[in-house]
Amino acid sequence: MTAFWTEPDFDDHEVVHFVRDRASGLTAIIALHSTHLGPGAGGTRFWHYPNPKDGLRDALRLSRGMSYKNAMAGLPLGGGKAVILADEARTKTPELMAAFGDAVEGLGGRYVTAEDVGISEADMVAVSKRTTHVSGLPVAGEGSAGGDPGPFTAIGIYYGIKAAVRHKLGKDSLHGVHVAVQGVGSVGGGVAKLLAKDGAKLTLADMNAERAARMAAELGAEAVDADAIMSTPCEVLSPNALGAILDDDSIEALDCAIVAGGANNQLARPQHGQKLFERGILFAPDYVINAGGIMSVGTEYLARRDGRAADVAEVHTLLEQIPGRLEAIWSASEAESVSPDVVADRMAQELIGRG
Repeated sequence: MTAFWTEPDFDDHEVVHFVRDRASGLTAIIALHSTHLGPGAGGTRFWHYPNPKDGLRDALRLSRGMSYKNAMAGLPLGGGKAVILADEARTKTPELMAAFGDAVEGLGGRYVTAEDVGISEADMVAVSKRTTHVSGLPVAGEGSAGGDPGPFTAIGIYYGIKAAVRHKLGKDSLHGVHVAVQGVGSVGGGVAKLLAKDGAKLTLADMNAERAARMAAELGAEAVDADAIMSTPCEVLSPNALGAILDDDSIEALDCAIVAGGANNQLARPQHGQKLFERGILFAPDYVINAGGIMSVGTEYLARRDGRAADVAEVHTLLEQIPGRLEAIWSASEAESVSPDVVADRMAQELIGRG
């Protein structure tokens, strides 16, 4: 595992930091992909990996995605990500979070952490007691940026779905458009509620079938088994759970015109973007459409660093730019006959000085 530079997802990362604190039981990986635009910013994932190499893969892929996401979001931030390798019981203690905060502090500001899967706002508060290089803290007052990034991520995805429907289907309204939503947690559930307000027809699925059923009843939607959502006939598939769900088999089974959702690293491998393109399925690159969360916590962190108030209006201004970025990517994709993910990667690489 120490020869991380031989991993297929290693992409000239500046730092891959392995953390072990025996007293608290903390085992973590902090990966910094690029600090070309500013400190590497990205959330912390708390997850049990039966094979620790999968945790390293996530840290490498997610940190690279954050470099691209922050650059394409117009933020003066680089890309980083942390993965805490939880035990099978997902034991989380104050001592473990304190040790993680110390590890972040030890990087001297090169990494700024926030929430991701398995981490709560309360966890970020605990981490903030050991380091100032943290974001996603409770909102200081009405109109302030910060707090749970999930709702902002959902808004950006909603904007992106509207743009995709307009671009691919020629429709200015989501009324009656069939969207299959995979994952109805903080982000996917928020997306589903926004779509429902616009009159979209919804099919929902989640690993927690009871949660999907509850939300379906609330929104007047249909719930299906988690293993059925990827092949559900629909106009838009919106993946909002874990990544690497678009591979040879799943792409072949898709029955949709658009894939637009908030899950990170949806393409199992780079060639799968081309496979979607060849099938005529419009793909919204995930790190562009799901940037709302980092827009919120990034604005919060940068404002606090600069000694000013973090205005939520700044976040909404950034969110409103997501559809235009997607349109530029899709237009270039069609003009050059290359998949949207290739276009987006090229744009991001140029922004971080690797073009």
